[in-house]
Amino acid sequence: MHPTVNIAVRAARAAGDVILRYHNQIDLLTIENKAANDFVSEVDKVAESAIIDEIKKAFPQHSILAEESGEILGDNENQWIIDPLDGTTNYLHSYPQYAISIALYENNVATHAVVYDPFKEELFYASKGEGTYLNDERLRVTKSNGLEHALIGTGFPFKHPQHLDCYLDTFKAIHSQVSGIRRAGSAALDLAYVAAGRLDGFWEIGLNSWDMAAGALLVKEAGGFIGDFSGRDQYLETGNVVAGNGGAFKAILKTIHPHLTPDLQR
Repeated sequence: MHPTVNIAVRAARAAGDVILRYHNQIDLLTIENKAANDFVSEVDKVAESAIIDEIKKAFPQHSILAEESGEILGDNENQWIIDPLDGTTNYLHSYPQYAISIALYENNVATHAVVYDPFKEELFYASKGEGTYLNDERLRVTKSNGLEHALIGTGFPFKHPQHLDCYLDTFKAIHSQVSGIRRAGSAALDLAYVAAGRLDGFWEIGLNSWDMAAGALLVKEAGGFIGDFSGRDQYLETGNVVAGNGGAFKAILKTIHPHLTPDLQR
């Protein structure tokens, strides 16, 4: 494990300790509604502080972009992108599908990533050029060709209801070709599951950069592909993402494109 990943793992485990400490005391938490269907709890904030503290101990000069704290300015070369609890709604309903997502981007290129599921004790990590791992096991994406017999992950655009009709059209187009579609509620874990071969592919509209910054590197280092709805490397900017093995990635792009509104085709 790369020394920088060790720091990220230490930070993720510190956040995981916070998250598990309260997972049986949800009714005692202070919960705020940031926007429609977008919740934040005190656990999100405390977990994020634990991550930032660990990173700043090791790399005080680095910049940080975190979901709850926003941008913490540092040098221009190194930026950590953090989601302390991806799947907050799941967590607040004691639905055990949530994760911590931490990635380091050097000169806008993902170099190290960790996605940690503290409930299941699954630690996904990757470094550029060194592969993706689950705990100590090397991961590879599946070898399925296209969408036939594929299991595909997705996410509903609940924060962007203006895209719901378009999304449902893409859902119907994908649904007619695959073995199954899963919507589990944590994009970070969905991307980790693509890297692990648990899903053949994934698509979603309207994510934030911290939802997928770490998962993107996991997919790439496991031999997969990730892009926006035009197949380009602009998913962090657009928030629209497709990921999968080579065949599933191409097939998802081809299948959803005719159903996208012009603003989503860009």
